[in-house]
Amino acid sequence: MSLAHRGSLERLDSALGRVCRRPCYNPKVMSSHYDLHAHSTASDGTLSPKQLMQRAHAAGVGVMALTDHDTLDGLDEAAQTAADLGLGFVPGVEVSVTWQHGTVHIVGLGVAPENATLREGLTGLCEFRDWRAQEIGRRLEKAGVHGAFEGAQALSNGRLISRTHFARYLVAQGHAPDMRGVFRRYLVQGKPGHVPGQWAELADAVQWIRAAGGQAVIAHPARYPLNRVKLRRLIDEFAAAGGEGLEVVSGSHSRDDYFKMARHAKDFGLLASAGSDYHGPEQAWIELGRLPELPAGCVPIWRDWPQHLPM
Repeated sequence: MSLAHRGSLERLDSALGRVCRRPCYNPKVMSSHYDLHAHSTASDGTLSPKQLMQRAHAAGVGVMALTDHDTLDGLDEAAQTAADLGLGFVPGVEVSVTWQHGTVHIVGLGVAPENATLREGLTGLCEFRDWRAQEIGRRLEKAGVHGAFEGAQALSNGRLISRTHFARYLVAQGHAPDMRGVFRRYLVQGKPGHVPGQWAELADAVQWIRAAGGQAVIAHPARYPLNRVKLRRLIDEFAAAGGEGLEVVSGSHSRDDYFKMARHAKDFGLLASAGSDYHGPEQAWIELGRLPELPAGCVPIWRDWPQHLPM
């Protein structure tokens, strides 16, 4: 381990110690004030970890998680800012998984960022992400879209490059009117910039999170193109692997979805989580501090977390 990396971990551990080394449960904070899924510029969000924590605090969030895609890079800055603000903080990650030839996401909550098993697994995913970004750039170049890799790289600030960065660049260059149009024309299966994902196995992702002392949660389950039978198969395999939670309330779920996912959580004995999946103020339809309460009968994932009042 390099001295710079060791120093980063020591600063993170110190900051987490002032907030909550494990996730914190404040019994005076309503469930609507927990936001356990959000992104920063460490992956494909548009706010820095510091700005994200500041915005969450201003919005009245009581306990905030940072769950960037396949990276722990933003946790140091986020933890320090949360400590300074007296904001409850949960160190997290969102792990990309390949399941049944599609991609699903598993959120890890309360992970120890220094854990070698988790870090090794994420390193492999980031190496694939680096290759995939270059390959997307090559394929778009052949399709007549020039400079896409360099443009996406610039928007990522030299960090993890995602399809979202490509989409933002293509919108800025006038190749489509909005992000949805970019994905539909260039980045989904059958289109010139599509590169299939080769992510973690479901059981491996859960094991990495558990090895790091965290709780594994299926992110935004209603968003996947799965019928009821396949979704329940996913949940069953996830629970069998040691997964503990289902994101019942999500920024990408409808009101009906809340109740459907609550039923699935109850059927499989899973805890219920809530997260906005916030990526930045550009997505005006998703804002911090506005999540509804979990449906009645849900057992919140924070129920048994150690009690801690943010200082």
